Amino acid sequence: MQNCPAIVAVGRTKFGEHYGKEPEKLIEEAWLGASRECGIERKDLQACYISDYFLPITNKLGLEEGFLSELTELHVPMEVTRSFSAALKTACHAIQAGIYDTVLVGGIEKMTDRWDKIRDDLMLLEDPWSYYAGGTPEVNHELMLRAYIKKYGIKGENLEKLNVALAQIAVKNHVNATKNPNAQYQRSITVEQVIKARKSSRKSLGLFDFAPISDGASALILTSSKKAKKTVNNPIYVLSITSATDYLDYPAREDLTHFTATKLAMKKALQTSMVNPAGLQLLELYDQSTVMEMISLEDLGLCQEGTAWKHIYESCQNLQGYYEINGKKIFTNTNGGLKADGNPLGATGGAQIFEVVKQLQGNAGERQLPSDIQPQYGCSLEIEGFGTKSYVSILGRNHS
Repeated sequence: MQNCPAIVAVGRTKFGEHYGKEPEKLIEEAWLGASRECGIERKDLQACYISDYFLPITNKLGLEEGFLSELTELHVPMEVTRSFSAALKTACHAIQAGIYDTVLVGGIEKMTDRWDKIRDDLMLLEDPWSYYAGGTPEVNHELMLRAYIKKYGIKGENLEKLNVALAQIAVKNHVNATKNPNAQYQRSITVEQVIKARKSSRKSLGLFDFAPISDGASALILTSSKKAKKTVNNPIYVLSITSATDYLDYPAREDLTHFTATKLAMKKALQTSMVNPAGLQLLELYDQSTVMEMISLEDLGLCQEGTAWKHIYESCQNLQGYYEINGKKIFTNTNGGLKADGNPLGATGGAQIFEVVKQLQGNAGERQLPSDIQPQYGCSLEIEGFGTKSYVSILGRNHS
């Protein structure tokens, strides 16, 4: 990538319910965390890109750019997107074009401020047709699971193993979150608890299969590669960030068992980064549900379609913390994923990038990968809606 953008610092807040904190307090905390890491101050910023889905609704902020300008006391160009990855992609393009060499990318959400209506907002965001038919935010996940089971002829003992595998995803992510001081849920759960919750709700997926509603903020400072080398000793480079889009109406899509947008984005990301997929052992997946983490392993090309549940089931018998696929250890959602770290939509992608950066730098603390695993690359998948838009980011310790 010409003039490769580099992440010189990352910051974030704890995710959870921050009803008593204004949005500006959250994004300020995330920004200051990043600023302290690299010594870059507000006056050094040439532009800002911020993401949120619902701030105008939840906190009555009509023009977020003005809100951010007032907070930073800056008058530089500022733009707002929905997802953090969209903001990062726009910032990367600006760095590549040589327009700026130091920008702030931030994300924030205050979903619990509209607790009574947020589920309606989520459903309209994902699929308004299903909403008007009486669907809930969980309905498409259930439909995808049913379609997957039918397409691949999973029945009997194998169906039981698939259901256990999905529960193991939740268990694994909660275990990872116990090592993450910023996670919303820092407690372990069991496969039995996950399955019991499904039986209580009389559904294929239960309470422990889904990510929570969360508040929080995340931020990073992006510079040109030339400036990065002068700023910090261990910058992490954005080797590729790509996206693809699919129909908003999930039932109208050609394939109900996979996300076409993710497949296309991953294909392009590998081409532009020139990274061999065999070198990807560190992944942050968008596990809005346990089904989505399973499907993402297949959509990203890490295993054959219809087989991810087998690898998960066989790998998680002893809570070893990784999936073994084709003889390779794959570490996913080492921060706890959306499931346990939390899912404040506009800030979620930033938390994923935060984790990949810390792991590649060797600064992830208790969550750091084993010493015999020192990946050169990390991959983050962020999804808008229910597979309507996918972003794949590939980060690396070095760039050509």
